[in-house]
Amino acid sequence: MGDEIVFYSSPMSRGRIVHWMLEEVGAPYRFEMVNLETKDQKRPEYLAVNPMGKVPAIVHRGTVVTECGAICAYLADAFPAARLAPPPDSPTRGAYYRWMFFGGTCVEAAVIDRMFERPPPPRPGALAYGCYEDMVATLEKAVTPGPYILGTQFTAADVYIGAQIGFGMMMKALEPRPVFQEYLSRVQQRPAHRRFMEQTEKLAAQMKKAS
Repeated sequence: MGDEIVFYSSPMSRGRIVHWMLEEVGAPYRFEMVNLETKDQKRPEYLAVNPMGKVPAIVHRGTVVTECGAICAYLADAFPAARLAPPPDSPTRGAYYRWMFFGGTCVEAAVIDRMFERPPPPRPGALAYGCYEDMVATLEKAVTPGPYILGTQFTAADVYIGAQIGFGMMMKALEPRPVFQEYLSRVQQRPAHRRFMEQTEKLAAQMKKAS
C-alpha cells in the first residue's frame, strides 16, 4: 500500500474537487474525514499536515500536497496512465497550465467576491482577475468550442474549472450562460463524477451523524 494516497477532506468543502479528481485518476486512496463542524481542521493532528487548517490535503509517497489546483496537477502527473494532463513536451501543455492557474487566480476569486457581494475595490487592476465581467467572458472562451478545455482531451483542468463552474452557478455567483450549462452537463456525466457524488452523499450523512 506504499502508493496509497491519504486524502484529508470534508464532503462539504473544496475537497469535492480533489475527490472527483481522485476518482478520475483511479489510484488507491483512503479518505480521512476532517469534520469541519467539530473543528477537526484546527486540531494539532491536522495542523501537522496543513498548518493553514484548511482542507483538502493529500499525503502521497511521504509528501504533503495542499491547494486544490496543486493537488489536481500533482495527481495528473503522478499517475500519467490516466491521461489527465498533456505530456510535458506537448504543445498543449502551456494551455493546460494557463487554464489551471486561471481557475485558481481568477475564477475562484471572482466567484467568491460575487457570492459575498463584495464591492469593487478603488483600483480593480489590483485584483488578479481585474473585473468580474472580464473573467466570465474569458471563462466562456476557455470552454468554447469544447467539448473540453483542451479540445478533445479531458484533463485535470476540466475537473478544476468544471467544479468551479458548478459551484458558481449553484451559488448564483456565476451567470448560467448556455455554454456553461452545456459544458457542466458534459463533464458531470463522466462515470468518475457520478462515483464521487455517490460517495459524497454517504460521507455527508456519516459526518452529520457524527456531529
